[in-house]
Amino acid sequence: MFEEIAQLAERGCIDMLFFGDGTGIPNTWKNSEEDAVRWGIGWPRQDMSPYIALMSRVTQHVGFGLTYASTFMHPYYVARLLNSLDHITDGRMAFNIVTSTRRADAANFGFDELMEHDARYDRMEEFVDVCKALWHSVDSDAFEWNHDTGVVVADPAKVRPINHKGRYFKVRGPLSAVPSPQVEPVLLQAGGSPRGIEALSGFAEHVFAANLPLPQKTRQRSLTDAALLKRGRNPALVGMLFQMPMIVAESAQEATAHKEKLLEMIPAEGVGAYLSHNSGYDFSKLPSRFKVADLNREVAATGASPVGLLHQLVLAYGEDVEMTREEFFLHGLRSATGYERTIAGDARQVADHLEAEFEATGERGGFMVSHPQATPRDLLNIVDFLVPELQRRGRFRTRYTGSTLRENLLD
Repeated sequence: MFEEIAQLAERGCIDMLFFGDGTGIPNTWKNSEEDAVRWGIGWPRQDMSPYIALMSRVTQHVGFGLTYASTFMHPYYVARLLNSLDHITDGRMAFNIVTSTRRADAANFGFDELMEHDARYDRMEEFVDVCKALWHSVDSDAFEWNHDTGVVVADPAKVRPINHKGRYFKVRGPLSAVPSPQVEPVLLQAGGSPRGIEALSGFAEHVFAANLPLPQKTRQRSLTDAALLKRGRNPALVGMLFQMPMIVAESAQEATAHKEKLLEMIPAEGVGAYLSHNSGYDFSKLPSRFKVADLNREVAATGASPVGLLHQLVLAYGEDVEMTREEFFLHGLRSATGYERTIAGDARQVADHLEAEFEATGERGGFMVSHPQATPRDLLNIVDFLVPELQRRGRFRTRYTGSTLRENLLD
């Protein structure tokens, strides 16, 4: 299935296949995995690194985005793995660095509680610094491979320890590997909070952004640009890739009917497991009626993400809005299934929407097509219907021109 998806994406000249990840079975809801296990919420998930190796064997151009949490992983291991994958794929790797707000993930790596929100970003910044130092600890021209003399590296000074000693990591280095085609994978990050934006402005080449209402998207683009400028970086070179659930069909009626099925995908217990896992807060404890802003502050105080569904409800309805438990879970269903933000229509209608949002957010970056209902059927519709429409408008490539993922993303 994954090989078929990769070949399909390459036929459509798609930049990359992006794999989000989580390493725990959701158990925040009712302090139990039971409902998540029963309804397949956030699991099962394999580590995608070996699958990427397989997909790269049947493609030549499409890139691959791999996710690991800097809160739990060690930078030496991840730097070495990404180096190897960049070799195997001939320079088509991206690394999505996340901090994770999921308690089930944290428990699997020995954490009793989530690391405090800002501390997670402190650790992430140091993690990236170590990875980058390791990727550059061996010069690209170091290797001689002299078959007559047996010399591998003529000048050992081109292979250097990094001698990193920081708050979270101690790594001598150097990386025990040949520099890869891109040297560094393309670095992606998805921080949306003020601390997250501050962190990503230091290293992210592209930003994976949530599918928010357009005014919030333009605001996030503005805040990110300001943070980049403060770091002395050019915002024009940093793309923002907005998550965009979309259903494309031959007719608008067919697409709309397909979208309505989203509301039948997850039962109430599954919704609770999904929301609790992704926010780090057990929503089974909700009272029959509550003030949304107060609950949002309570969730944020636990170290969980301050920009989730509750935050969006406050932005949409105001600081004083009250809500019943039933009303909240109805919003939760629409959030968990992506129903509220899913664009459904024929190729022309979806292209119109994408064009308008692309122009409004600065025409730097693009969109992540998220979570199609049927795989690979819905992806096939995007390649066969939407891509040709965008190509006719001059909005999408007709062939790959770069030799690496980094080059294609900047094309």
